[in-house]
Amino acid sequence: MLICVTQRKLCQENFLYRIQQLAQAKPYAVLLREKDLDLPSYERLAWKVKEICDRYGVLLILHQNSTVAEKMKLTHLQLSLPALRAYQKGGHSLLVGASVHSVAEAEEAQALGAAYIVAGHIYATDCKKEIPPRGLSFLRQVCQAVSLPVFAIGGIASNNVKEILESGAKGCCTMSEAMTCQEPAALVHEFATAFLPVVCNHSG
Repeated sequence: MLICVTQRKLCQENFLYRIQQLAQAKPYAVLLREKDLDLPSYERLAWKVKEICDRYGVLLILHQNSTVAEKMKLTHLQLSLPALRAYQKGGHSLLVGASVHSVAEAEEAQALGAAYIVAGHIYATDCKKEIPPRGLSFLRQVCQAVSLPVFAIGGIASNNVKEILESGAKGCCTMSEAMTCQEPAALVHEFATAFLPVVCNHSG
């Protein structure tokens, strides 16, 4: 299961066209990150991205902005752990994913009612050059510590999907490559193909 995470400033072409190219290849979800936007700008963009995702039957996950997600009647929301703590106090109306960076954070996210976890970063990535990657051992520990689906993030490519899944992850996230690759649809298909052998091995 692949989640394509957005960062529109990385795109060389029109951002919404990039989203369309990704969505038509049918990843599991598009996570609209765009942390630099104010709330009105984020909402305007979210409606445009939702129209594309709805057209291709792809799940749209909003990032941090619970009021926008609820207004748009979406089902999923991605939160940082501090945001999840605050959101928990108001009660859940959405399936919330939590971004975690330690086993303790994963356990807390599960206790707070998270529906899934995004754990990272696993491999070295230009997005976090100053922070060493946490590696596969970290991913395995997180997957063993919680009963929730875990998605790995950070330096994930189609050629390391197998070891991600064998570590216990349900799927993975890709951001930089999704925003910069020459053929977005081909990228999604590469990940889908990389998932298949592992899924078949587990089912057999």
